[in-house]
Amino acid sequence: MAGWAWIGVLAAWLATGGGARAAEPIRIGEFNSYTSFAAFTIPYRNGWQLAVEEINRAGGVLGRQLEVISRDDGGKPADAITVANELVAKERVVLLAGTLLSHVGLAVSDFAKQHKVIFIAAEPLTDTIAWSQGNRYTFRLRPGTYVQAAMLAEEAAKLPAKRWVTVAPNYEYGKSAVAAFRELLQKRRPDVAFVAEQWPALGKIDAGATVQALELAAPEAIFNVTFGADLTKFVLEGKLRDLFKGREVVSILGGEPEWIDPLKDQAPERWIVTGYPWYALDTPAHGTFRKAYEAKFNDYPRLGSMVGYVTFKMIAQAIAAANSTETEKVITALRGLKMETPIGPITMRAADHQTTMGTYVGRLTVKDGMPRMIDWRFGDGTTYLPSEADARAMRPAD
Repeated sequence: MAGWAWIGVLAAWLATGGGARAAEPIRIGEFNSYTSFAAFTIPYRNGWQLAVEEINRAGGVLGRQLEVISRDDGGKPADAITVANELVAKERVVLLAGTLLSHVGLAVSDFAKQHKVIFIAAEPLTDTIAWSQGNRYTFRLRPGTYVQAAMLAEEAAKLPAKRWVTVAPNYEYGKSAVAAFRELLQKRRPDVAFVAEQWPALGKIDAGATVQALELAAPEAIFNVTFGADLTKFVLEGKLRDLFKGREVVSILGGEPEWIDPLKDQAPERWIVTGYPWYALDTPAHGTFRKAYEAKFNDYPRLGSMVGYVTFKMIAQAIAAANSTETEKVITALRGLKMETPIGPITMRAADHQTTMGTYVGRLTVKDGMPRMIDWRFGDGTTYLPSEADARAMRPAD
């Protein structure tokens, strides 16, 4: 065939949608606090990268590869909004996913509502994002403060302790966790009293002053909500001053490897915690995930790894079920979506856009120089969430 004829065939093919346009990737906008909270967000990124690699290797979604445009939100709501706007307006992503901190997630949720773009809130724990400030465009993956507090309150109610104190970071997540735990424990145990509270600024705990104030209240038990570097400082100072001696400690997130592993053999013993005992989960689904993760990253998975992995598997499944990347069609597909995860099946509830993902609760110990959860059990989110009717009543109308 002559050269001009080839050109004519190529032009006709391109005009009918062939070539690069036919293989145009599906662009997902992703952002998280990678520089502010690397201990959680880097494993989270590893997890979603593994998921995207598996999805694309299997042929992608709707015959198209997934392409992730990833950014850092700096752990600040204003920066997150700037990033979200860039991803939507400039990068033309079909949806947004990510965030860690609750106040950042709430800001992005409001952006999603205003701009009518789907936001998969992977990690923010405040239940405000699903209930009182929930909206049509926001879907939350992780079990929030209510579910985790409910599991811990169930265990705390079995303890003889009546005088409780709390310590929590002074922002949305800390406030919601303390409020939920107090309500749920006192519902089970009306004889319990909360006699003192400490509210250190996130990432700026004065551990000595905090421990001293809690000690002065003469508590019988402590509810801890600190995490990250604040948790490390609190544990070390509390052990130094014998704050934990003879007292029960209940700690939300305290068994998550990203937060407790840095303490190594200085981790506290016998705390009741929610967490992720990756080293003890022997189901086929988790074994497959763990093997793939360790092979790719030469490291063990953290909770963030599993969350990142499930987030992008859910995105792919929703787009495939919708047979489209159009926002309204994907929203319809997400509502009621059922999927398998490394820790069991979950459903994205249509009533409140909250999954039924559960978590693990048990006690801490130190084994071979590392923190480990023992005597743990899995709590299915379905057991602890409000009914769908109650949840719907807590949300604004779509």
